[in-house]
Order: sequence, then C-alpha cells, then structure tokens
Amino acid sequence: MRYTLRQLEYFIAAGESGSITLASERVHISQPSISTAISHLEQELGVQLFIRHHAQGLSLTPAGRNVLSEAKRTIAQAEGLYACASEAHGQVRGALSFGCMVTLAPMLAPELAHSFTTAYPATQIRHVEGNQEDLLEGLRRSEVDIALTYDLQIPSDIVFQPLAKLPPYVLLGDAHPLARHSALTLNELQSEPLILLDLPLSREYFLGLFLKGGLSPNIVNRSAHQEVIRTMVANGYGYTLFNVRPRSAYALDGRKVVRVRLAGEHRPMVIGLATLKVLVQSQLVRAFEAHCRAFISDDYIPGMVAPRYEARAAKNDGQNRR
Repeated sequence: MRYTLRQLEYFIAAGESGSITLASERVHISQPSISTAISHLEQELGVQLFIRHHAQGLSLTPAGRNVLSEAKRTIAQAEGLYACASEAHGQVRGALSFGCMVTLAPMLAPELAHSFTTAYPATQIRHVEGNQEDLLEGLRRSEVDIALTYDLQIPSDIVFQPLAKLPPYVLLGDAHPLARHSALTLNELQSEPLILLDLPLSREYFLGLFLKGGLSPNIVNRSAHQEVIRTMVANGYGYTLFNVRPRSAYALDGRKVVRVRLAGEHRPMVIGLATLKVLVQSQLVRAFEAHCRAFISDDYIPGMVAPRYEARAAKNDGQNRR
C-alpha cells in the first residue's frame, strides 16, 4: 500500500467540502499539501477522483464517490484500533461520531463536545446533524455511534435513554397582540397563522397536539429550519410551536421573540440518547453517555433555558407581582 491514512483524510476533506480551500481550512494544512495528496491518490489508484472546475471548486467523479465511501470506512476502521487499545488499558480515547437532532445541535452539541474532550483529551468528536430518521439510520449503518434526539417513534432496534422533558410552548413576535398573555390555549391559537416546523416526526408531533383536541391549525407557512421560523415569527408572519428553548430572546435578524406557556396538558418531547441495541458499546461511548447524563436534566440543558428553571422563574415573577 503506497498511500497513507493522512492522504485519505485530505481526500475526504476535499470530497466533502468540494473545495481545496475549504478542505485546507478544515484539516489545518496548506492547499498545496491537499492537492499533492489527491494527485498521489489518483496516480496510485489509477482513477480520476475529481473534476476540477476553474474558480468553482471540485466535484467528485463516479469513481471518486466510490473511493470516498471506502476511504471513510477505512479511516473509521483505523480509528477503531485506538478504541480497541483503550479498552485493553482502561483508557478513554479515540474518535466518537456524535449525532444530534438538528434543532438541538446549535445549543447542546458545542458545550457537550468541548467539555467531554476537555475531560478526556485523547478523544475526538465528529458531529453529525440531522432529523430523527437520518440519525436512527446513521446508527444502523454505523455512521453514528450515539445520537442525542427525541423519544418520537423509537423503533425496537434502538435503545433510548431519557434525559430531560421539553413541554411545547408558543413563540410569538414581540409586537404580536398575544405576546403579553401569560398562557395561551390551542383554541385561542387555532385561527392564528401558524408557521410549522416541517421536520419528519416533529411536524406530526405538533399537528397531533391540535388533533388530540379536535382542532385544525391555520398553517400559513412551513420550514425545516428552526432559525428561519424564529425570524419569520419575529417579523410578524405568525406564531409557532416549539419545544427547544434557546437562551437568546432574539431572532438572527435582531428582532425580539417572546415565549408564552401553552396551557393545558400536552405530551412533552423528551431529549435522550439513542444507541443501536445489538451493538456492545465501547468504553468511549459509555463515557460519553455518562457525560451527557451529568450535563442534561430537567434542571439544566446546555445552551437552553431548562423548563423546570423557566417554570420556577415564572412562579417567582407571579408572586412578586402580587
């Protein structure tokens, strides 16, 4: 074998980013080194891996896509050697593929990953963001070691460990006529324009809240992107229903949004850890599980206002007003 794992890593970075420049930034190595590694691989394997587009980056050839898939598998197997060695010596080290629900990732993933790698310096974490279906399929294909997601329709081949409950709430723009209410019912919201979070299983969850009460929401727009919805709400397009509670009270354009309690009894979403049932978990995965259990609870959630804390704050505010 006349190519190195490092050259494969450079090729993977270029293949996933579609750019020598972005690959260089991703792996912190010079652009000529990336180009040299790719040229060496093409010569050694006897195939063209990329089509070079002048000033427009790279695109993988059909052969390049196949090699990219195998290269990623080879790197994963090589990293697995560290995990095997750490098991033998009782050390926590190696690379962990951490999947996170796309609506949770911006808030939870950075703090969780940084605090874990600080506690275990011989570890690395690779982030994978996706919707519920993507993450569960990633677990089955061994592309994800452990996933932080919701308890929505968990199949029998997945083990789910609950960590914290997230009740639904109403999000409104600061200038919305209903924004000063202490609580709102679904009956009061039924005729108001709803901007729906359009993700697999999440949309069914929110629509199910109305269905349970025999109600039909007035959906005027949809988006799979949480921040797009927050900005639309802040600009007066309508309201939305969410479970995650970012600490920021502002949309990305700087306009303010307001959280209002959703009155009534509603099933909360539950944040938890998902793993593949048939797979014996490594010491690295077990250590990360313990880390998540220590960092996520009803009293504290990284990057979020924990529901229990919010409830206590609202209660204290109500008592102070009396």
